[in-house]
Amino acid sequence: MPGDLPEYYFRIRENGAVLFKVDTENRQRRIELDEIATINLKNGNIKPHGDHVLTARERALIKDWAAARSAELARRDIDDIHRAVDHMNLTAQWAQSRASDEELDEVTDALLLAMHDLRSVLIRRKADRLLKAGKAAE
Repeated sequence: MPGDLPEYYFRIRENGAVLFKVDTENRQRRIELDEIATINLKNGNIKPHGDHVLTARERALIKDWAAARSAELARRDIDDIHRAVDHMNLTAQWAQSRASDEELDEVTDALLLAMHDLRSVLIRRKADRLLKAGKAAE
């Protein structure tokens, strides 16, 4: 039926989620969310809530959710980087064609430092990859 609710609901948090069991089978016929676990994606911890003992099915559900969520976050990260490249290009165009001297004074030092930092990191990481590839080829 189209109005059917899922059995479980993940409330996204900064480092993971809280897993709730959706309960619609109660006297008041209200939707209740019973917290059953907290998931931390960064360290992999899964903490059952209160006295709840996670079933094998719930643990599998959490594992599948964590894998899908991690993949989604990784896709978002690389998409953010592609957008940053676009913004850098738009910033260069703005600085060349539309920025006033006052606007440039406001942002130039911060942009130069951020770009220097990024350049240093990228060069160091590329050198590391080239050295690693060279050693692997030997």
